Amino acid sequence: MDRILLTPYLSIAEDELDFQAIRSQGAGGQNVNKVSSAVQMRFDIRASSLPEECKQRLLCVRDDRLSKDGVFIIKAQAYRSQLQNKQAAVERLRDVVGQALAPQRPRIATKPSYSSRQKRMEHKRQRSDVKSMRRTPLV
Repeated sequence: MDRILLTPYLSIAEDELDFQAIRSQGAGGQNVNKVSSAVQMRFDIRASSLPEECKQRLLCVRDDRLSKDGVFIIKAQAYRSQLQNKQAAVERLRDVVGQALAPQRPRIATKPSYSSRQKRMEHKRQRSDVKSMRRTPLV
């Protein structure tokens, strides 16, 4: 059983990925209705052999390709070859996993500068003037 390397220290078994050949979208030539060269890859995060912490971080990723069931669906159709589309789908999965597992840089709290505070107060004053001009005059 072959293993697919996602990161330098993390790999999954090839049978954890479900590949399905589908027809590509868009304009085509003579083979458009005959050849299924696009690939749809499904990766069930919850059923995978990834460490639990890795699964949780992947499930928290905000991505349209991630279903509510925890299945990552990637469609690759850039190439005319099914094999190349399959490799492109795996490469996209590598990118997603790499980004999800990258350590987040902690935010360093800073004070707003004097000029930014002045600009903010000036903007508030302008908005206040605009809104006060909309009021009906007191008689």
